[in-house]
Amino acid sequence: MKQRLVLTALFTLFALFLAACSSTGDSSRQTVKIVLDWTPNTNHTGLYVAKEKGYFKEQGLDVQIIQPGNSGAEQMVASGQADFGVSYQENVTHARTQGIPIISIAAVLQHNTSGFASLRDKQIQRPKDFEGKVYGGFGSPVEKQILTSLMEKDQADANKVKIINTGNVDFFQASKQNIDFMWIYYGWTGIEAELRGEKLNMVYLKDYDRALDYYTPVLITSEKQISQNKETVQSFMKAVSKGYQFAIDHPDQAADILIREVPDLNPELVKKSQAWISPRYKDDAKVWGWQKEEVWADYAKWLSDHHLLEGKFVPNEAFTNEFLPEGGN
Repeated sequence: MKQRLVLTALFTLFALFLAACSSTGDSSRQTVKIVLDWTPNTNHTGLYVAKEKGYFKEQGLDVQIIQPGNSGAEQMVASGQADFGVSYQENVTHARTQGIPIISIAAVLQHNTSGFASLRDKQIQRPKDFEGKVYGGFGSPVEKQILTSLMEKDQADANKVKIINTGNVDFFQASKQNIDFMWIYYGWTGIEAELRGEKLNMVYLKDYDRALDYYTPVLITSEKQISQNKETVQSFMKAVSKGYQFAIDHPDQAADILIREVPDLNPELVKKSQAWISPRYKDDAKVWGWQKEEVWADYAKWLSDHHLLEGKFVPNEAFTNEFLPEGGN
């Protein structure tokens, strides 16, 4: 009996020792936060891969992936509530002109995969077909101007479109409420339509205006983070780049990781979306995450030409390729 008690005590001490070692290891890693732009989806897969595969741990980081607050990812990063974030070139451009010191450090996708979607029976195949239709939007001046620009290029009259602010109603709900078309990302909503057996027509922004082939989404950090914690940014991006490269090379396994990390997601949707989006992460770029100055300049000029950009915007100050594995501006 006495021997059993001694052994039990030794095992307990050994377990406590292991726990202490584990705790010490965790505390030695730097905790950083990245805030998403929206609910988790396949735009974010590389982040979850880097977390589960231990790529962040290899870089000495303990990364927490969090949801955006009411202020949005841009404000959270700028104010230091998060170290990194998922944003869009549109938001970064406007933020920079308002003195919000955020910088894009990687393009998640090389080309704009968004466009105006409609059910096939609406017979909307081109911008001219928007005439006489009802558009469900989110009330942004930019979306109205994009509609107008696309329609003008197709010799159509944007005044013949009825615009309704649908708020957070999704495409499928809106389509049942007499909304003819909406702005979506095909890689998620379009793929969901395929799974539902809904045939869509897509009018992609990039097909009608080069300036609208901007980076969406992007990863961001703050100027302060780069100046004061450059090594942290480098370590973070090494792990993230490795995560997205894994998703490019192994889309099915990457999808499984996202499903495990976010079990509320529809597994079938994740699998099909990942298969569609993985080749588009890098696409025609020299390396995943690469950004071109002309893409930033063209979109800013488009905004300025349509009186949608106030303040000074310097394209090469809004982004950097410095932290990519083969970086350097």
